[in-house]
Amino acid sequence: MHAIPDAQKKKIVSRLLLIFGLFILLCVEGYFGYQLYQLSNQQEEIKKDYSNVNNISSGLFSVEQWRDKVSAIINHQIRDFTLTAKQKNELQKEVEKIVLSLINKAESLINKPKKTIDGKIKKFLVKTFVDTDDIKKKAPSLAKEIVDKAYNPTNKRHLSKMAMDKFDALERAEYLDSAVATTKSATDLVYKKYQVSTKEELNNKLVSSLSHIRTATYNYSFGMLSCIVVVLGLWWIFRKRGELHGTLFIMSLMFAFILLFIGLTASMIEVDARIKALDFVLLGEHVVFENQVLFFQSKSILEVVKILMSQSSIDSMLVGILILIFSILFPIMKLSATGIHLLSKKEIAKHRLIRFFAFQSGKWSMADVIVIAILMVYIGLNGLLDSQLKSLNIKSDDLNVITTNNTSLQPGFIIFISFVLYGLILSTILKFISPHEH
Repeated sequence: MHAIPDAQKKKIVSRLLLIFGLFILLCVEGYFGYQLYQLSNQQEEIKKDYSNVNNISSGLFSVEQWRDKVSAIINHQIRDFTLTAKQKNELQKEVEKIVLSLINKAESLINKPKKTIDGKIKKFLVKTFVDTDDIKKKAPSLAKEIVDKAYNPTNKRHLSKMAMDKFDALERAEYLDSAVATTKSATDLVYKKYQVSTKEELNNKLVSSLSHIRTATYNYSFGMLSCIVVVLGLWWIFRKRGELHGTLFIMSLMFAFILLFIGLTASMIEVDARIKALDFVLLGEHVVFENQVLFFQSKSILEVVKILMSQSSIDSMLVGILILIFSILFPIMKLSATGIHLLSKKEIAKHRLIRFFAFQSGKWSMADVIVIAILMVYIGLNGLLDSQLKSLNIKSDDLNVITTNNTSLQPGFIIFISFVLYGLILSTILKFISPHEH
């Protein structure tokens, strides 16, 4: 057997060490990407639940919500109803007038001529034993006693109960039953899912979870980008080590595939418009609606393609197919073709299809166009929502409306644009290291 020269041994060892190091780094990037993908889906699910529970249709536009708030106001107004001394005195005078009017009415009925013996006997007895003038003198004290009894806390509670019983009849109105039941059923499912019992508790829990997820997703995104920076740094370090270029390039393609997968599946843009607070005065009391979600959507590129291709209209399906071909399939074919071109024999490497995807498909790929399109959509939507929501802002003594626009680009956009830039760099590197292009 021929001994392997030391120089050859060094090349083999260097190549194995490079493969081992990059494999570890690839696993790290894959872990970061998987966590980012999972957190992106989790964030979208939580925000959908938050949006459904706090949607304006189940809040500001909900008959049930209005009923509860008005019910509380009416209950409070009746139980805490108070009169000033002047108002109490005026009320007593009005009651006194009513009492005197009733006495006069009764007296006129008694004084009417009676035709029957029974009627004449009753008239005689009343005139004999009842002194109407004395009763009229007692009218002020009767009026005072009536007002005092009505103003008694026990009687006020009884009046409140009577009023609320009438108001509660609305709860049993047939036209409300189905809508209320549907909303309550959906809300109860969300409460059960997050193990909470009130809307406030749910919102606090979801907001806290979203804050942690947002921080984690950006940390994982920057972790993935750090791995790419290390790979590019290795290209600079080994730029003169031609024997390592093939291995380094194939491993670099694997990093690109992970970037592409996460960029396609993680949320790229989130549209979130809401009324942060609406406060107005009703019957002297403040009615407040908070965090009323007007609109929420969060989509990845793959989800957009799926939605477009599921539409019945031809134009939507066509757009979906174009995005699928030129923004998803073309980048995958390009990465695959570059690897095949570098590793294959000259006949295969020079094949028109391989060379097209490896060197010429960039002009047909719409990955960079998608990046610009999403950025323009974000800028346009953000500006439009800002202007529209600002027109809803109202500040006055009786009505305050505060709106917020939480539209934002998501980590998926950062990863996808990183893939596009990284792919351009790899294409440039391939032109320099390919043994079939010189």
